[in-house]
Amino acid sequence: MSTTALRPTAIFLIVVGSLALSLVGGCGYSGTKVCNAAAGCCGPADLCVAPRYLYADGLNSQITVFPVNPGTGTLGSPISISGPTDSLGMAAFSNSFLYASNPVILSGGAIDAWSIDLGTGALTPVNGSPFIIGPFSSAGGLATNPSAQVVYVADAGKIDALQVGPTGALTTLAGSPFPAGTGLYVTVDPQDRFVFASDTTPPGNVWAFTANSLGALTAVQGSPFAADPSSSTSTNPSQIVVDSTGNFVYVALMATNQVAAFSIAPSTGALTPVPGSPFATGNSPLSMTTVNNLLYIGNAKDETISGYTINSTTGVLTAVPGSPFAVGAGSLTSDLFGTFLYVSGAQGMLVFSIDPNTGGLTQVGSPVPYAGATVLTYVP
Repeated sequence: MSTTALRPTAIFLIVVGSLALSLVGGCGYSGTKVCNAAAGCCGPADLCVAPRYLYADGLNSQITVFPVNPGTGTLGSPISISGPTDSLGMAAFSNSFLYASNPVILSGGAIDAWSIDLGTGALTPVNGSPFIIGPFSSAGGLATNPSAQVVYVADAGKIDALQVGPTGALTTLAGSPFPAGTGLYVTVDPQDRFVFASDTTPPGNVWAFTANSLGALTAVQGSPFAADPSSSTSTNPSQIVVDSTGNFVYVALMATNQVAAFSIAPSTGALTPVPGSPFATGNSPLSMTTVNNLLYIGNAKDETISGYTINSTTGVLTAVPGSPFAVGAGSLTSDLFGTFLYVSGAQGMLVFSIDPNTGGLTQVGSPVPYAGATVLTYVP
């Protein structure tokens, strides 16, 4: 989970004891001097918008850092360092460390780790990286549990839980790995109570776990839950996300061109299909992101993005005006404020503004050349 920077509309002076903190309208906060072109300075040298970055990993064996203009959402000139190839997971931890799954290390799947310089976005390898998970592993999607200081890794038939140390180094949590299905994606609810993983075992399921204060997992009673209880054929669940309220889970069903939706029992984590689930989407839904009351899905084969509003009471999905959008999306993510959607496509990195009333998408600026990102992560 992440916290958002304050963006007041006027100038305030907050005094607590002898501490004075100036907040400038539209600018962000005063404090650490991170002023540079990427940060979007406004006013005195130490009054800037908090720097924001988009990290991309893909088919070129590099991690690429794009500075983000916080006012327009547009991307600046990228810088790249060596990274894993064909990664299916990347996650920032408390805006201090960046992790990416590395499935091709011969001695077993691994996680590459870097510390993040919030002033520049630059990455420095964490001592000991890459961190080997173990033999017969295939590191896939990642999810973080900041409350327990744990990173979860979707693995071959299991979920690995890795403790994050003060320097960003990873160690195996006691009891890990935890048995799960044969999926490649995992997610955590915003309150760090529950962990959910997609499972491609026919006909296709969703695993649900409770997470204790240390991050250890216990399967929810009734888990795994069928992605489509009415289907007798394989639905092939892939990417999985929890909405911003922590009330609903959504999983893309690649084989049936649908998205399954579940409500989460707040006391147990048990899943119940949302009325009307699964919902139709484009051809081969693969990448997903959710922000505020919106869900976006990148459909691989028909090169479109499906956008939906989420009913806050029922979790039912309704297509936003203009959906599906004719945009090829290999991967996508959003900022934390629901203002911009970032898309990696055949044209490069694309930015879209999100209509706050309808969820509709409008392209901002021109594409930034970049080849084949498989995962994107936004760091505020």
